[in-house]
Amino acid sequence: MLIWWFLTDSFHHLLLCSVIRVSVVCSNGCCGVPGVCRYPLGMSSGQIQDEDISASSQWSESTAARYGRLDCEEGDGAWCPEITVEPDSLKEFLQIDLRSLHFITLVGTQGRHAGGIGNEFAQMYKIKYSRDGRRWISWRNRQGKQVIEGNRNAYDIVLKDLEPPIIARFVRFMPVTDHSMNVCMRVELYGCEWLDGLVSYNAPAGEQMSLPAYPVYVNDSVYDGAIIHSMTEGLGQLTDGVCGLDDFTLSHVYNVWPGYDYVGWNNESFPSGYVEIMFEFDRTRNFTTMKVHCNNMFSRHVKAFRQVVCYFHSESDWEATPLTFSPVVDEKNPSARFVTVNLANHMASAIKCQFYFADAWMMFSEITFQSVQCLHNLDCPSPEEDPTHKVDDSNTRILIGCLVAIIFILVAIIVIILWRQVWQKMLEKASRRMLDDELTASLSIQSETFGYNHNQLSTNSEQESNSTYERIFPLGPDYQEPSRLICKLPEFAQSSEEPGTLTHKSNQTVTVFKDGVPHYAEADIVNLQGVTGSNTYAIPAVTMDLLSGKDVAVEEFPRKLLTFKEKLGEGQFGEVHLCEAEGMQEFMNKEFLFDIPEDQPVLVAVKMLRSDANKNARNDFLKEIKIMSRLKDPNIIRLLAVCIYSDPLCMITEYMENGDLNQFLSRHEPEGQLALLSNAPTVSFNNLCYMATQIASGMKYLSSLNFVHRDLATRNCLVGKNYTIKIADFGMSRNLYSGDYYRIQGRAVLPIRWMSWESILLGKFTTASDVWAFGVTLWEILNFCKEQPYSQLTDEQVIENTGEFFRDQKRQIYLPQPVLCPDSLYKIMLSCWRRNTKERPSFQEIHKALLEIQP
Repeated sequence: MLIWWFLTDSFHHLLLCSVIRVSVVCSNGCCGVPGVCRYPLGMSSGQIQDEDISASSQWSESTAARYGRLDCEEGDGAWCPEITVEPDSLKEFLQIDLRSLHFITLVGTQGRHAGGIGNEFAQMYKIKYSRDGRRWISWRNRQGKQVIEGNRNAYDIVLKDLEPPIIARFVRFMPVTDHSMNVCMRVELYGCEWLDGLVSYNAPAGEQMSLPAYPVYVNDSVYDGAIIHSMTEGLGQLTDGVCGLDDFTLSHVYNVWPGYDYVGWNNESFPSGYVEIMFEFDRTRNFTTMKVHCNNMFSRHVKAFRQVVCYFHSESDWEATPLTFSPVVDEKNPSARFVTVNLANHMASAIKCQFYFADAWMMFSEITFQSVQCLHNLDCPSPEEDPTHKVDDSNTRILIGCLVAIIFILVAIIVIILWRQVWQKMLEKASRRMLDDELTASLSIQSETFGYNHNQLSTNSEQESNSTYERIFPLGPDYQEPSRLICKLPEFAQSSEEPGTLTHKSNQTVTVFKDGVPHYAEADIVNLQGVTGSNTYAIPAVTMDLLSGKDVAVEEFPRKLLTFKEKLGEGQFGEVHLCEAEGMQEFMNKEFLFDIPEDQPVLVAVKMLRSDANKNARNDFLKEIKIMSRLKDPNIIRLLAVCIYSDPLCMITEYMENGDLNQFLSRHEPEGQLALLSNAPTVSFNNLCYMATQIASGMKYLSSLNFVHRDLATRNCLVGKNYTIKIADFGMSRNLYSGDYYRIQGRAVLPIRWMSWESILLGKFTTASDVWAFGVTLWEILNFCKEQPYSQLTDEQVIENTGEFFRDQKRQIYLPQPVLCPDSLYKIMLSCWRRNTKERPSFQEIHKALLEIQP
C-alpha cells in the first residue's frame, strides 16, 4: 500500500482530504481581540473574483470596481467614482460580495497613487453591510460613531479595527468628505469565515441593574436589528466574539460603561420564569452543541441559567418534543464560564431556547453553535437514528456500492499503468529512503541487553511523546492522541511501529529504531501538565523519577495576599489567573531575586485546580508542582510558591510585565524611516537576535532534561525588562490565540503551522520537532509577528505541504525569508526544517550559532 502515495498528486489529495479534515476555530467563541481572525479575505491576492466587486459608478473603464484592490496598481490604480464626492452624500460606494458569511474584524484602505501620477484618496468613509443583500446596516463603533478615518496620502495603507466586528456577506465602502473633492479607493477586508451560520437572534431587550454606586446597563448596545421591546432580525453582543468579565460591574477595555459586554434580564420582568431567545440560521444544519457564556457573580444575585428547553424548527414546522438540559449549579466559583448544551444532532434551520432563571438576574455575553451544514439527508441524520448502524435505505446502499466499485476500478487501472512504467523504480527508491530514514525495524531483543541511566537519557533527546492536547475555546473538552487518530494513510501502513518489544521488570515497554535510538512507548512517557496552562510536556519516566525524588522546594503562600487582576485562560480542570502577590519576596529562596522593592506587589500567574477536578487530575497537579519546582533556568518560567494546604490547589509562577512575545512584537516596528513617520515604538535587530538567543538557551536546558515542549511559539514566550525572555506554556489555554490552533476530524486540536511534518503525519513529538518549531518561532520574531506562518495557505494546504516534506520531491513550500532576516539567520531556519530529523541542529548548536551572529 506504500505505492499509493506516489501515484498522482490528485489521488494524494483525495487520500489526505478523506482522512484529515481541518477547520479554523476563530470565527465563533470569544475571539474578539487583535491577532485572531484577521486573515486577508482576497482583494489583494485576487481570491475575490472581479465579478464579486461592484460599484455605484466609475470614472472610466480603467478605474472600475475591479481595480479597487489594496496594494495593486492595475488599470489606473484604484476605483474612482464617476463624479466628485460631495459633503453628506452617500451615493457612491465600492461593494464586495464574499459569497458566504464572514466574521470581519479589520479593514484596510489606500488611495490612487499610480506610480506618482495619481493623488486621490478618501479622508473618511463609512461602511454598510448586509447578510442577505436586501437589508443594509450602517456600521457604528462601540461609542456609536459611524465615520472611519481614512487616508492622508495616496500610497500609505491605513488599517482600522472594526470594534465591534461585523458578520456579513456583502460590504460597502462609502467615501465621506467635508468638502467637494475627487476620491479613489483601494480596499481589503480581514477576518475569517463565519462557521456558526447564525444570521440573527431574537430576544427580549436587555435591562438596567441599579447598584448603590451607579447603574449597570446590560443592554445589547451593538445589536444591528430592530429594538423596541425586543430585539429582532439582528446580531450583536452575543456574537461579537468578546467574553464578558467575571465581575460585570467593571468597565471593559473599550472605555465603555460597566456591564457593556453582557445582555441581562431580571426575573421580575418575566412571570413565566424564563427568557426566550430564537436563533435563525442560513440553512438547515445538524447541531451538536451550543455554548453559552454566562456570568455567575452570585454575590450580585447573578447566576448561570438553571435549565434550558430548546425547540427545533425543521422542514416547515417546529418539532413537538423539545430538548431539555440542566447544568450543574455552581455556588462556589463566581467566575464567568461557558455552559455547553448537547443538542444531540438535531436538524434545524431555527432554534428557540427558553433559559430559566436560577437567581434574580441572568446575563449572557456570547452564544455559539457547533454544527454541520446539511446538503442532503445523508449529511444530517436525525437524532433518533443510531449512528452505529447503516441507513436502511436501498437507494443509498446501491449508490454507495456503485461509488466503491468505481473507486476500486480506477485505483486498479492506475496501479497497473504505473506499475509498467518508470514509476516502479522511483517507488522502490523512495521506499528504501523512507525505511532508512524514518521507519522502524522489527527486532526481538532480550531484556537483559538493555540498561539505561540518566546520562544516556540526557544525551538522547529523541524520545517520542504522546500527543494529548487540552481543549481550547470554543470547541469543548477534547483530548485525543494524533498518533492514533490521524494519518492512517496507506503509506504508513507498513511504516507504523511494529517493532519488537521487551518487558522490563517494571513492566515498561521499549521499542528500538533501526538507528539504535530508543523509542519510548506510552508506558515510559509521563505526560506532565505545563506550568501555566494546558500544554503537556513529555518527560521520560526515568528522568521524571530523578527530578521528583525529593521534597517540594517551594513554600506555602497565604491566599489572602493574592489579588486577582485578570483571567489569562482555562483548561478542562484548571484556570490561569494574573494576580498581584504581596510580600512574595519573603517566601522566596535566595536563588531567586526580584527587581521589585519589597513593599510593592509582584505580578504572578496563578494556576488553580478547579473544585470539580477528579482524583487523577489532583494527583497530576501535585506531581506537576514537584517536577516544576526542579526547573531552574533563567529563560524558563519559575515556580515561586504554592497553596496546597486547602482547596482549591494553586501554584504560583512568574509572570513578565510586558506580556507574551507575540503581542509585544506586534505592537512594535523595526527601526527605520517608516517607524519614525508613524511614531511607533521600535525594537532593534540586535534585540531581536538577543531574544531569539534566550529562547534557544531555554530550549537547550529543557532538551538536556529530555523535555519535549510541543508548543514552542512566540505566544508561549514572556517578555520582561530589557528584553528578557522566559519560556512558558499557556498559549493554548488563551482565547487570544484560539486562531493558532486547528481542529482535526476526531477532535484533536493542534498548532499545525508550527509543527514538523513527522508530528502531523506520524504523531511523533521529539526534541527535533521542537527544533522545527523554533525555526518557525524565529521566523515570527523577524516578521514582528505581523502575520501567521503560512498565512497564504489554508489549513488543508498546510497539511498537504507536510506530505511534500514526506515525499521529499523538492516541491515542499518553506516559509519565505523575512525582509529583516540576513542570510545567516535564514540558513538557521532552513536547517531547523530539514526533512531528516537527524540532520536538524541541536539546541546547543543553534544557541552557539545565534551567539556568533549577535554583535
